[in-house]
Amino acid sequence: MIVPTIFLPDLEANWMWPRRVNPYTQDIKQECLEWVASFGAFTPEAQKAFDKCNFNLLTGLSYPWLTRDQLRSACDLMNLFFIFDEHSDKCEADEVWNQVDIIMDALSHPDKARPEGEWIGGEVARQFWSRILKISTPTFQSRFLKTWEEYLHGTAQQAEDRSRAHIRDIASYLEVRRRTIGAKPSFNILEMDMDLPDEVKDNPTILELELLAIDLTIIANDVLSYNKEQASGDDEHNLVTIAMKEHNMDVQGAIDWTSVLHAEMVKRFNELYLQIPRWGGPLDLDVQSYMNGMAQWVVANVQWSYESERYFGKQGLEIKKTRMLRLLPKNSKLNRHRGIGPVVVDDVLL
Repeated sequence: MIVPTIFLPDLEANWMWPRRVNPYTQDIKQECLEWVASFGAFTPEAQKAFDKCNFNLLTGLSYPWLTRDQLRSACDLMNLFFIFDEHSDKCEADEVWNQVDIIMDALSHPDKARPEGEWIGGEVARQFWSRILKISTPTFQSRFLKTWEEYLHGTAQQAEDRSRAHIRDIASYLEVRRRTIGAKPSFNILEMDMDLPDEVKDNPTILELELLAIDLTIIANDVLSYNKEQASGDDEHNLVTIAMKEHNMDVQGAIDWTSVLHAEMVKRFNELYLQIPRWGGPLDLDVQSYMNGMAQWVVANVQWSYESERYFGKQGLEIKKTRMLRLLPKNSKLNRHRGIGPVVVDDVLL
């Protein structure tokens, strides 16, 4: 039997920010792993698979310049993202909306014990927020709560689409995906100790760069996660699938289409980066730090996708080198997996 093979694009081509990793990444790894495991959000088997995703590495690559305490809070957020992602993927829309309400209530009352028997995501969120409040500015806190709620609502909308087996067109998909990718609250982490004024955040150049960074992250994530998602039957919320249907393409054609779009966005980002306005004084240093951090976050997602076992098992670095990827078969074994969290099937995380 011939196994279909696809050729992946070089998603780091012409990107001006090289691989960097925070020096505290290994230092915080064990405490982050123990913190996540303490909630019992998954079965022992699923927790082991979850740990293989190495979200600690994703955090270290995404935020190479954070202090130790800041990195720990960023890692808490990364784990909260993926705990919610794994749980919401298995739930009906009404239950996901309930999870959204629980998380937002926990952030509103970080000093209040969560009700006994409540979904565990509330306590994860409460502990994350309680820790980060001690080391962040009110400006950050206000912005984060807004973008975080947008992310949660986007994920609930995704659950509604899934329950109706609804596949969007490209334009409406991007509207939702720009929220479900979680980029905006992740970018907020970069300004944890800053007080960037609205004048900066609402500047047209800054806004366009942020949108480009979000869309670049969407394309990279959807291309690199497509094989895993199509094998597990969870690829409706993926740009590759949507491009295939909208443009009547096969998988390779859709990936090539996204590759061209990605290259155009990289070119525009690099051009626009040189046009970032100056406000003068220390503010310019904060703006530069924020923009460089955002650019680093974009490429970190690509690097982590290959260096962890999340999408390619143990073959990530070899796949990155050859850019050749064998499509996985639709896996019927998953029909017997009814638990929450990732599962290892034939040495692949699904």
